[in-house]
Amino acid sequence: MIAHIQSSLREAHDALTQLLSNEQTLSDIEHAAALLIATFEKRGRVYSCGNGGSMCDAMHFAEELTGRYRHDRPALGAAAISDAGHLTCVGNDMGYVEVFSRYVEAHGREGDCLVALSTSGTSKNIIRAAQVAKSLGMSVIVLSGKPSEELELMSDVYICTPGGRYADRVQELHIKVLHILIELVERHFFPQNYPPAENP
Repeated sequence: MIAHIQSSLREAHDALTQLLSNEQTLSDIEHAAALLIATFEKRGRVYSCGNGGSMCDAMHFAEELTGRYRHDRPALGAAAISDAGHLTCVGNDMGYVEVFSRYVEAHGREGDCLVALSTSGTSKNIIRAAQVAKSLGMSVIVLSGKPSEELELMSDVYICTPGGRYADRVQELHIKVLHILIELVERHFFPQNYPPAENP
């Protein structure tokens, strides 16, 4: 059993090392943070969505913005598309492909931002949500685990963090990216939460 534990941790370590050495992806993360900052500076809102574990990550991302991350500070406008009533209503009446896009259509406004997670890069409801967001003049940030020409074309920033054969490794990298994005937003708006000793 210990051997399996060590193997799993080595896989996670290798995936993180590859991300750390990928200059393009690091630049994409920086660009995504700049988009989020610009959204909040204009008093826009950030919406996040994903399926399964990615929905859990989308919810975590939003609640860290509306609640707190490391220290107390004013709330930032964010919401995960995770309301069970909405999801089941739209899924039943219009089909699962529309569950996120319908919410974006109802609540999204020009100047807002959609953060969409798809480990495969092929989730039809994520693609549809990105289409609607762009049609409304929103910016779109996509986190994926595989290249997706269709989603990349609809994204202002496409962050691809390949973690291996399975979605769990991709999701482990996604949560790290999301935490970094939250930190960069906080460092911009609330520098008092990051004393000089914590600045690299």
